[in-house]
Amino acid sequence: MTEKTKINQHDTTATAKVGNYRWVICALLFFATTINYIDRQVIGLLKPTLEAEFNWSELDYGYIIMFFSASYALGYIVFGSIIDKIGTKLGYSISVTVWSVAAMLHAAVRTTMGFGLVRGLLGLAESGNFPAAVKAVAEWFPKKERALATGIFNSGTSIGAVAAPLLVPWILGAYGWHEAFLITGALGFVWLIFWWLLYEVPSRHKKLTAEEYAFIHIDNEPALTETSGSIKWSKLLRIRQTWVFIIGKVLTDPIWWFFLFWLPSYFATTFNLDLTKPSLPLAVVYTATTFGSIGGGYLSSALIKRGWPVLKARKTTLLIVALVVLPIMTARYATDIWTAVAIISLAAAAHQAWSTNIFTIVSDIVPKKAVSSVVGIGGMTGSIASTLFPLLVGTLLQYYESAGNIGAGYNILFIICGFAYILAWAIIHLLTRRMKPVEL
Repeated sequence: MTEKTKINQHDTTATAKVGNYRWVICALLFFATTINYIDRQVIGLLKPTLEAEFNWSELDYGYIIMFFSASYALGYIVFGSIIDKIGTKLGYSISVTVWSVAAMLHAAVRTTMGFGLVRGLLGLAESGNFPAAVKAVAEWFPKKERALATGIFNSGTSIGAVAAPLLVPWILGAYGWHEAFLITGALGFVWLIFWWLLYEVPSRHKKLTAEEYAFIHIDNEPALTETSGSIKWSKLLRIRQTWVFIIGKVLTDPIWWFFLFWLPSYFATTFNLDLTKPSLPLAVVYTATTFGSIGGGYLSSALIKRGWPVLKARKTTLLIVALVVLPIMTARYATDIWTAVAIISLAAAAHQAWSTNIFTIVSDIVPKKAVSSVVGIGGMTGSIASTLFPLLVGTLLQYYESAGNIGAGYNILFIICGFAYILAWAIIHLLTRRMKPVEL
């Protein structure tokens, strides 16, 4: 038996031994992300009930949502830094604990201001999910597997978007709106039990063998202890690697929120979809995003396993999904709802494939000790852009609605959606052409 064969066998053995455990970690990240999206959607699904209960105007509801959005943007920076400083296990635990408490507190408040405050606390804490999850993937997965792992946990956003409309109305009908907040909020505490029992960084995991540890760190990246310290934001903003992620989020995050918050209205105004009944077209769109998230992760991981350089594999995948979004500009020519659903589902799935790889690329080009901080910076800027983009959406739609042609407003927005990803890819490509490894 040759030495190379022995090495390959050792690598395969290590993969098999550590494989089950690290995919358990991935499952934990998936369920946390799913709960994250369920908790944030509860208030939207209870909106008619709460408006009747508290006599809210649309402006009141808008202020409550703004509290969430602004706090979510701020929370990215706060938790990105905290998680790099105190470690993934404790940082994630704090995030989930606070957002679960905030979700349950919705059942106790009785004023519009009260809902705004607990909504702000929810947004602040929920923003810790992605910095922690991306860092956990960097800690437990070599680069060739990170995109697939990220795609799996990121698909929780899609599953949450589908699960909430099924779960919340059932709880509302069976028990009431207070219980809807209490039961969904309590899911996070169930998750915390498993997280605290099962998660540990590889350097402190007692049952991890030397072979398994070597496999996880096959890319020769420095290992992390549970608390490896954090890097100042001013230093991170001076490197190209941070701006790759910022551009990838700022130009595309608003498109995802447009898909979440305006697609129901688009289908209702364009194709007379009845939103008071379960919506199969919307369910199809959001289900498609699950396949995009996992598929995008699988594609770049498969290219790396075939011998492609890591950054080339990520950028090629990003280019492919950016091109797949372009057909959304033809949605204006759809003459029936299912043609529109097919076109928009393709774009929404492509967005999640983009999201998976843009999150993963951070752990490829940034040292592990700075991953959460960079995700926090990029997540904050993406959230700010997502908060401002609705101003453009609302202005366009209101203008064309007053002119009796709201469809023209949606057509312009679909053109913006189509070009956003290819523009982001072009800038990322320029930023990474002569990128050198960074030491922080």
